[in-house]
Amino acid sequence: MTLEERLERIESMLAVLMEGQQRRDWHSVSQFARLVGRSEFTCREWCRRGRIQARKKESGRGAHASWAISQEEFEQFQREGLRPFPQGEQAATDNGR
Repeated sequence: MTLEERLERIESMLAVLMEGQQRRDWHSVSQFARLVGRSEFTCREWCRRGRIQARKKESGRGAHASWAISQEEFEQFQREGLRPFPQGEQAATDNGR
């Protein structure tokens, strides 16, 4: 196999890999937790308390909607950490940064 053939093969494999890694628009709590290295419980609490902006979305499984966190919010979290507590709310114990 020539060097040119090997390079073409590598390029085609890279193209297949790139197609498989599409950018997500939304993350589930479990995906977000894995990305930030925290427990799902902690991340759900951050959503519930407004420390992470998230939406409740119908999951299609069961009667309860689940939290969904946008890619933009994930990127904001990476840059700046948790959002401040909403006015009037404070936590004695918060697992945030």
